[in-house]
Amino acid sequence: MGVLRSMTGYGSARGTVAGMDLTVELKSVNNRYLDCNVRLPRNLLFAEESVKQAVAGSVNRGKVDVFVSSNGSAAGDEKVCVNRELAAGYLEAIRTLARELDIKKGVTAYELSRFPDVLSLEKKELDKEEAARGLSALTEEAVAEFNAMREREGARLREDMLAKAENIERLVSVVEERSPRTVEEYRSRLEERLREVLAERSIDEQRLITEAAIFADKTAVDEETVRLRSHIAQFRQLLEEGSPAGRKLDFLIQEFNRESNTIGSKCNDAQLAQVVVELKSEIEKIREQIQNIE
Repeated sequence: MGVLRSMTGYGSARGTVAGMDLTVELKSVNNRYLDCNVRLPRNLLFAEESVKQAVAGSVNRGKVDVFVSSNGSAAGDEKVCVNRELAAGYLEAIRTLARELDIKKGVTAYELSRFPDVLSLEKKELDKEEAARGLSALTEEAVAEFNAMREREGARLREDMLAKAENIERLVSVVEERSPRTVEEYRSRLEERLREVLAERSIDEQRLITEAAIFADKTAVDEETVRLRSHIAQFRQLLEEGSPAGRKLDFLIQEFNRESNTIGSKCNDAQLAQVVVELKSEIEKIREQIQNIE
């Protein structure tokens, strides 16, 4: 059985990329096509396309928002630099001052380090290719969690839609069973009315048969119910195959609607009319569920 995915979900992953502690988060809602929006820290803007490709590799439809946030630098990302020439200059100036003013006390290394610009913190130069590869791999981890959530929701949707398909099939059976009875009932009512109108005169049996045949032709729904059963079989097959199936399912449910509308327009019976209302209601419920299928 193929995996069916919902278009809504959430996933995240945290890791070290090029010396940076990063978190990638994904969330999505329904959309006709794949629309991926990425928000990155300023120093990683160059990696936007890599992130989008990592998402597109596993996601077919939906409006996906990707948030990449920095949790600070990882160990080894920064280093302390000593300006030895400047420190030597400070030390020489202090010694000269001590001699000229006859000051005995010297200066410690700690005190010297606190002079302006003796010590500085430098970031290592960012390797863009390495950063893009690392961020792409981290995004794929987040997408894996994101897809796991979508698959759980997809399994629930599949179960729910299959149950509704069974109910539709049951209603189609009711239509098939009830439809021939309406012709017999029409013939009986027609015969009764003719007897009332004609009183003692004999009824033209051939005309009665003809009228009943015309009514039967106008109200026959055999073709529609056969097509509906075929659509139900296709519907189950698509659910079995799994994602991406949303667009095909959406098209197929339109065919469900078309056949049910035709049945509704042909039925000339209160009981059948009620069944058709239930049929359309179940189809609409499935249509709403399909909007969330990838």
